[in-house]
Amino acid sequence: MLVLALDSTTRQGSIALTRDGALLATYTGDPETTHGERLPGDLVRVLGAHALSVGEVDLFAVASGPGSFTGLRIGIATMQGLALANAKSLVGISALDALNEAVHSLSPEPSVLSPASDVATWMDAQRGQVFSAVYRNGAVLEGAMVEKPADILARWRHEEIRPRVFAGDGALAYAALILRALPDAQIVAPLSPLAPAIARLAEAHVRQYGPVTPDAIRPVYVRRSDAELARDRRDAGVSAPASTSGQTS
Repeated sequence: MLVLALDSTTRQGSIALTRDGALLATYTGDPETTHGERLPGDLVRVLGAHALSVGEVDLFAVASGPGSFTGLRIGIATMQGLALANAKSLVGISALDALNEAVHSLSPEPSVLSPASDVATWMDAQRGQVFSAVYRNGAVLEGAMVEKPADILARWRHEEIRPRVFAGDGALAYAALILRALPDAQIVAPLSPLAPAIARLAEAHVRQYGPVTPDAIRPVYVRRSDAELARDRRDAGVSAPASTSGQTS
């Protein structure tokens, strides 16, 4: 099965091409240009470098969120268009799930990541917040949410959730805070691009559950966009404060 996967949750993003689980190519985008400027050209070039056409792809996969609102919309729309035009399946994969998959693909020492180790995936959500999820034995222990890192750690202390491993740019950004709360935690060094993990999870999903229609994909935003929040403030007659968000809505 030839899989073409796209991650557009960050400005750089990534693309992966796999065949029957084997990685053929990984490409990271130019963060100085937008996904709207690069797609679908980057996808076609990755295929072309391996003498393949879009029509030869068996399965398309895309990060469904959370992440940049604009990046998600463009990435999902691009992959939906390619999948629909070629009558192929498209699978949406949570970026947090892909982070967890990427951690396990590292094959670290058992003492660092044993089957009983809870894995926390943190993505920088701007505004002093992170998108987070927790996994145990490959299953979701706590689903995607967005909070301030200190609030997450305080809540976990109360709920007796103690992840052993943290991964993602949010974990790196708040490593000192994590280690103060959980001194024995392991902060995973920067991971490889997420697209290969998205490809693996998408192929596994289709093999287990069968084809997925492209129009079934929905972006997972976790929180509301700046535009929605501004509209609510306007409707309530409240002046909008100066934005500190780096996330495009």
